[in-house]
Amino acid sequence: MSFCLIILAGGNSHRFRSNIGKPYQKIASKSLIEINIDKARKIKEIKKIILVYNKKDSKRVKSLKLKNVKLIIGGKNRQQSAFNALKYLINKKGVTKVLIHDVARPNFSLKLLNTIISKIKSARAVVPKINIYDAVKQKIESSLNEYILGKSRDNLFLTQTPQAFYLKEIYNLHKINAAKYKDDDISLFMDLNKVKFIEGEKNNFKITCWSDFQNLKKIFMSKQNIGIGFDVHRLVPNRKLYLAGLKIKSKLGTLGHSDGDPVLHSITDAILGACQMGDIGQLFSDKSKKYKNIRSTILLQKVIEKIKAKNYFVNNIDINIITQTPKIKNLKNKMIKNIAKLCETTSDRINIKGKTTEKLGVIGKEKALACEVIASVIKYE
Repeated sequence: MSFCLIILAGGNSHRFRSNIGKPYQKIASKSLIEINIDKARKIKEIKKIILVYNKKDSKRVKSLKLKNVKLIIGGKNRQQSAFNALKYLINKKGVTKVLIHDVARPNFSLKLLNTIISKIKSARAVVPKINIYDAVKQKIESSLNEYILGKSRDNLFLTQTPQAFYLKEIYNLHKINAAKYKDDDISLFMDLNKVKFIEGEKNNFKITCWSDFQNLKKIFMSKQNIGIGFDVHRLVPNRKLYLAGLKIKSKLGTLGHSDGDPVLHSITDAILGACQMGDIGQLFSDKSKKYKNIRSTILLQKVIEKIKAKNYFVNNIDINIITQTPKIKNLKNKMIKNIAKLCETTSDRINIKGKTTEKLGVIGKEKALACEVIASVIKYE
């Protein structure tokens, strides 16, 4: 089965009350758009991804540098935005089914997504839903009074996204029944025969206001892991000096099997520790010739790919560089930018502090330098 995931992010976020719209709010340096896309990429049946965005957010969308994602400008409302994506798809080959999803629901599980995809084999559409357990009231206004009446919840439920459809059918329903559209795409179905409603997930709630976003952050931060890293290298003549992936002008360089970058080695170990994935020596043995003089930037990038495959992403990194020489005060900003790029995060998630040993010991005598790091990661599930 070939699916296209349509992510709807074309709203104005009026109820969210922020200068930055919901789709671009970030958790551990990942926007809600990116969180949704990263999950979708785990599903082999999803062959295409479309992001429908608000024209006023063009600069924000481009800043995300999304790869292999078709960008489509949204309409005045949700129905028009969805239809814009469907119109683009209808004449494209290779996709017969679509998943239509609200960007404001980034906390769905891969299990739910796989269930939705599997159930479409025997249904016209698949929609996750959850039952209502709170008391339900209905407000009735008259010219004289307002009446609040109790209402039975037995036959009521809430629908969620992603919702799965056959492309041709949902396209035609949008084309014919647009005036009957209410809240989501399943509302276009006048006949619910062979529409399958499956159990949704409470954590797959929609982010409407700022407090919803704070609750989402708490869920993600509860999955935060922390790791530590430490490395020390001798300073010797006739070796290059690399710190944080940058080549530093120096008469002395670090002695090591690789390029001897203690900052990147410490970061790598801290991230591996946070993800319970061993240490740098296990993955890149100093007994192996293929790692002789290898740049530590390459090793760190390999580790970032490994942790991403397990749905981990770097949340923040705090770094102490302990050295008598060179002084790092004027190098901090360049180091931070380079580390952020290597770790696929943002500069505001990286902190560097320069420390000395007050000329004590081998570091104080300019015979070595060291680095210690604490890193935290978040797992998106």
